[in-house]
Amino acid sequence: MSVRKGSQGLPQRLAAICSSDALAVGGLGVRFEVTDESDTWPAFVVRHAQGLAAYINRCAHLALELDWDRGLFFDVDQRHLICATHGALYTADTGECVGGPCNGSGLQVLQVVETEGTVYLSDPRYVGPCREAEAGV
Repeated sequence: MSVRKGSQGLPQRLAAICSSDALAVGGLGVRFEVTDESDTWPAFVVRHAQGLAAYINRCAHLALELDWDRGLFFDVDQRHLICATHGALYTADTGECVGGPCNGSGLQVLQVVETEGTVYLSDPRYVGPCREAEAGV
């Protein structure tokens, strides 16, 4: 874990998730875990055409993990994130629901930053364990 100054000059804790090289546009996501004051949650980070995005790994329709197989979050066009169970579609950059049974509810966004070849969790709502994983693991 490293500490970095946030936008208001206050220290911000950063937890390493993975190497930047572990993420390719439309490729496998990297799974990790985050903890809040009450529980530990599965999460993932992906690289899309506009950059990086990270989410709690839970479909807005039902509380099930999204990936088809470990780390497979994108649809066949590598454009949207898709729930393997019911086919709900989400935009990769915002997690907004764009189709399927999610009924307009989006994914829960996590704040991440990428610097010096590493992707970090920077979301103040969550802390480790933020175990680094290989793409798809």
